[in-house]
Amino acid sequence: MAQNTLYNKIFDLHKIRQLPTGEWQVAVGLHLIHEVTSPQAFSMLKERGLPVAHPELTFAVVDHVVPTEDLSRPLSDPLAEEMLQHLEVNCHEWNIKFFDLASPEQGIVHVVGPELGLTQPGKIICCGDSHTSTHGALGALAFGIGTTQVAMVLGTSSLALSELKVRRIEITGKLSKGVYAKDVILKIISVLGVKAGWGYAYEYGGSTVADMSMAERMTLCNMSIEGGAICGYVNPDQITVDYLRGRQYVPHDPKKFDQLSQWWLTLASNPKEVKYDDVVKFDVNNLEPMVTWGTNPGQGIGISERIPEPKTADDQDALDYMKFKPGEFLKNKPVGVVFIGSCTNGRLEDFVQAAQVVKGHHVAPGVRALVVPGSRLVKQEAERLGLDKIFRVAGFSWREPGCSMCIAMNPDKLIGDEICAATSNRNYRGRQGSPVGRTILMSPAMAAAAAVAGKIVDLRNEIFNFY
Repeated sequence: MAQNTLYNKIFDLHKIRQLPTGEWQVAVGLHLIHEVTSPQAFSMLKERGLPVAHPELTFAVVDHVVPTEDLSRPLSDPLAEEMLQHLEVNCHEWNIKFFDLASPEQGIVHVVGPELGLTQPGKIICCGDSHTSTHGALGALAFGIGTTQVAMVLGTSSLALSELKVRRIEITGKLSKGVYAKDVILKIISVLGVKAGWGYAYEYGGSTVADMSMAERMTLCNMSIEGGAICGYVNPDQITVDYLRGRQYVPHDPKKFDQLSQWWLTLASNPKEVKYDDVVKFDVNNLEPMVTWGTNPGQGIGISERIPEPKTADDQDALDYMKFKPGEFLKNKPVGVVFIGSCTNGRLEDFVQAAQVVKGHHVAPGVRALVVPGSRLVKQEAERLGLDKIFRVAGFSWREPGCSMCIAMNPDKLIGDEICAATSNRNYRGRQGSPVGRTILMSPAMAAAAAVAGKIVDLRNEIFNFY
């Protein structure tokens, strides 16, 4: 088993006792909840007559059901309104901080946590959402959990977890212009597969990761789950410390912050002492923009590559569903919808990259293009920079913060068998609201280029000034 990794250090620090099952009861330092997986969990507590153990460690957002065009209450979808009301009542009853629709801090849970400084190195973080792994970018252990586990954390501020193996994913090389963290993680998943991470925590490192911004690291960690991993993380470094300095929920006293940040840095895996269960290396010097051709995120290729011959029945089923054929290029395939946003790529940096592509161009005729900030703070800063004007002038719809078309538990949905160029994390059948809708995953810049061209293109083409 791995030794002296960040995973081992944090897990050991939070152990309470070993359970008869062999699992460990571990303390949870931050519990994030939202409107979809929390109502049943609160009901479980009430049925047992249990209180919320530590409301001060619990924070709530509304994100999945948010209608990104019209935030007026009641919400047009009665079920969405009911979910929101349950969350409001439960948070009020238990004195839980709720970033509601009117809050200046409202947004997608995995965007809000880091940007407010709730997410910090050394914490064990839980949320009833599969992409909780995003928070690992800051050197935390972050786990997506089910509704029963949400109730357990609410009632005990602890969780039963099995110890994981640790796989080091060593990424080296310099990313070419027009190639981003989204391309890196899509490449990793396409090589290792969507089941390779079962039973593992993924530790991302190497010179490429060391040079990445926090937003890029969050994109990597966000999609650890698509690679089958239980969680993913990056060791904290000075970039982590600088990102957290001055944020709302970290100490504002310089001395206290410095003391805390020095401890954060001690958590990093020590190269001289560390032992991993597995090490996989990737050289990204020649990586090109990635796009998916199938119905899972592991079915990805470089933009210059042809769709491969199917190796399994699942591959053939995916090709049939997508109406693609082996040997075809995805380049020049028409798109009807473009979605830029989500907990994977809904941060300011993502919109800056997309706006650089869009500026001076216009959305192609017949294309429906949505830009959905990951939080109100992201939206506010983007508007201060004038990004909203760039998108609007180009024919994009500039929306309110929410999960939007990533999961379509809101009005933002595909219609029929539309093809959507999406910056989200999953291209599953029906994921975007239509049972026959087709999703192609890519970076924000690539999605922006697709919106302008009306088809999948290589954004490094000279029209976008990327050469």
